[in-house]
Amino acid sequence: MKSHERGILSRYDFNQLHVKLIYGFFVLITVVMVFTMLYPIFSTVFNAVKSNPEVNSFPPRFFPQETWHFENFIKGWNYIPLPNFLKNTLLIFFGNMVATVVVIGMAAYSLSRLALPKKRLLSFLFMMTLFIPPTTYLIPNFLNLQDLGLLNSYWAFWLPAGANAYFLLLLRSFFDSLHSELFEAGRIDGASELRCFLQIAVPLSIPIFSTLAIFVFSTAWNDWFWPSMVMHSEKMYPLATAVYKFIVNARSLNLNIKFSILTMIMLPPIVVFLLFQRFIIGGLHLGGVKG
Repeated sequence: MKSHERGILSRYDFNQLHVKLIYGFFVLITVVMVFTMLYPIFSTVFNAVKSNPEVNSFPPRFFPQETWHFENFIKGWNYIPLPNFLKNTLLIFFGNMVATVVVIGMAAYSLSRLALPKKRLLSFLFMMTLFIPPTTYLIPNFLNLQDLGLLNSYWAFWLPAGANAYFLLLLRSFFDSLHSELFEAGRIDGASELRCFLQIAVPLSIPIFSTLAIFVFSTAWNDWFWPSMVMHSEKMYPLATAVYKFIVNARSLNLNIKFSILTMIMLPPIVVFLLFQRFIIGGLHLGGVKG
């Protein structure tokens, strides 16, 4: 007889009326949450293939009633130089990811595996910075970058990316969970701490780095305020800033073309998230020392 893994509730629990009511309530809440999350996405996609009069019609219709106008995507692609803004966004993302892996990763490894003096105090100080509102250090960061002459350059994104306390503590917690026998074996074989970090810690940390890659990509893709402060040249704008300045504020642009551009910009983060989810789930099977 095939055994089934028992969850929180068994089929005998559903014989009770109050269990059914509570379970049904949670299912209803889940359905409502899924609907509220998916409705804006599908609404944007369907409005992107409507004609402009149909988008502005009242009462609004969810599905296109006329011919699906896929040519809206061509018009939207040609309206602004999306490939250039996409290139800027990807350069920001890759630079931020390198800073996350190298700078934050090495700092977290040092706090976790090296005999640093006052490690607990340092961790406490990093944790304290999480309670500081991000808006309070926007102006100091801007002035520091201005003094260094790094405005209107990608370094205005890459340098701050190497000072993320949340990522530091998250990586340190993950490094703490790795088996110390692996690093001791590496040191016995003559490996330096840098080699232990690159050849032991980093390969075993694919799950956490994949998760951080989603956060870094989401920030680089969605942030428009900080780029509008540090980037003074329009050709250096990332996608979010370009959309805010050239699409959202455009008064002469038809709504269906706006929705087509927003659809093209909205879909890549969803694809990236789905792709990285596969690496995260696969990375959970990475083993350490097996007894």
